[in-house]
Amino acid sequence: MAPSGPGRVRRRCRRVLYWIPVVFIGLLLGWSYYAYAVQLCIVSMENIGEQVVCLIAYHLLFAMFVWSYWKTIFTLPMNPSKEFHLSYAEKELLEREPRGEAHQEILRRAAKDLPIYTRTMSGAIRYCDRCQLIKPDRCHHCSVCDKCILKMDHHCPWVNNCVGFSNYKFFLLFLAYSLLYCLFIAATDLQYFIKFWTNGLPDTQAKFHIMFLFFAAAMFSVSLSSLFGYHCWLVSKNKSTLEAFRSPVFRHGTDKNGFSLGFSKNMRQVFGDEKKYWLLPVFSSLGDGCSFPTCLVNQDPEQPSTPAGLNPASKNPENHQFPAKPLRDSQSHLLTDSQSWTESSTNPGKDKAGMSNPALTMENET
Repeated sequence: MAPSGPGRVRRRCRRVLYWIPVVFIGLLLGWSYYAYAVQLCIVSMENIGEQVVCLIAYHLLFAMFVWSYWKTIFTLPMNPSKEFHLSYAEKELLEREPRGEAHQEILRRAAKDLPIYTRTMSGAIRYCDRCQLIKPDRCHHCSVCDKCILKMDHHCPWVNNCVGFSNYKFFLLFLAYSLLYCLFIAATDLQYFIKFWTNGLPDTQAKFHIMFLFFAAAMFSVSLSSLFGYHCWLVSKNKSTLEAFRSPVFRHGTDKNGFSLGFSKNMRQVFGDEKKYWLLPVFSSLGDGCSFPTCLVNQDPEQPSTPAGLNPASKNPENHQFPAKPLRDSQSHLLTDSQSWTESSTNPGKDKAGMSNPALTMENET
């Protein structure tokens, strides 16, 4: 028990240190509220109408900012479901077998009924030794949380949480509302900031709050705009930050746009089908985070296309059509409501077999 005591203390100390960026943001937000609502609006603004409009708009943005930030911090990341965990017997087999083909054969048998289509760079089944589970598509192990996180984007120190399937929408709204919050403060504070330099403000402590408030809002606006723009691009391409740096690997090879279904469907996968919830930090993303529909292979013009004169249907059948494994209903319906996704002949007696779409190239685990 003695060796575990210092380890627990270190872990607790790290947990406390991880909250420092969140506390910093909270203190900064509290000061900005005092500086804007009290020192700028109430003390410095002389026009009553301007005060009312600014205070109402400010409190609306402030509330949405805090709400989305809170949800991003305290929404627990989702972990793979039990079906991806190995049974006790399978764990025993893995421990006895050396790493190699026999090791992979055990994992292939365990994964044959799972909706997974991505592989490691070497083509092996993606397996987490620490969590002892087969990783679902887009799932990665977070070294900070020490857990496998569904559709992991990154671990964000500013929210002390992993950003993944369960809170990625909240994280996007947090970026959006924090950017609007800073832009609104900078825009409404600008005229008083100019008065500060032209000695048009009375010599009170309010003038220093106004000056520093403008500087802080302007600087955060620049950094937040670039970060928000980058994540908007990721959503439009249906990529995570990790996938932008390392493209997912399927059985047919690397495909950097493998999960992209088109702009509209990519947006709906994150924000959901009901637009009334898009701007609210309430969970509305589609699916369960364990399985995702994939798109056509090599649709990116930067990737190799089919050689001229070669019919794709005449390619090696092992690389042509892979029977699709069942996807969750909320995911698979994304593929059935657009003209760009044509269906092949279906057997009405096999509804539970999932999608029978030749336009989709899925991974065959056999």
